[in-house]
Amino acid sequence: MALADLITFYEELTPQSVERFADFYSSEAYFKDPFNEVRGLQAIEKIFTHMYRQIADPKFSVTETLVAENGVMLVWALSFRIRTWNRGQMQVMRGVSHLRFDADGKVNYHRDYWDTAEELYMKLPLLGSLMRGLRKALAA
Repeated sequence: MALADLITFYEELTPQSVERFADFYSSEAYFKDPFNEVRGLQAIEKIFTHMYRQIADPKFSVTETLVAENGVMLVWALSFRIRTWNRGQMQVMRGVSHLRFDADGKVNYHRDYWDTAEELYMKLPLLGSLMRGLRKALAA
């Protein structure tokens, strides 16, 4: 599998293409983000299927790729809308995915890093006000 094909898969991901994770991930792949920690294709597909139920128009854009001997880091932006608040305005969440591959070139380790406070909680109507106040109080 070519890294370019994997990046294209992420950037063109749709509810229908979630079932194609098997083309790119090993059957026992590990996945962790700030809300989930799972192992196995079915569990990973469930996370991405759930994403499509929670947000509208999600679109990943990989903005930087760092390749090392033992894996890659993908810097990305996820644009999306939440219908229930902020009048459906486009939101952007930025993060990094650390990927490692098995001998067959499939992803066997996927760890997402993103700041839940800045990238999510501060954008929520009530919690956001509290988070911004806390941030201001703690800033130098």
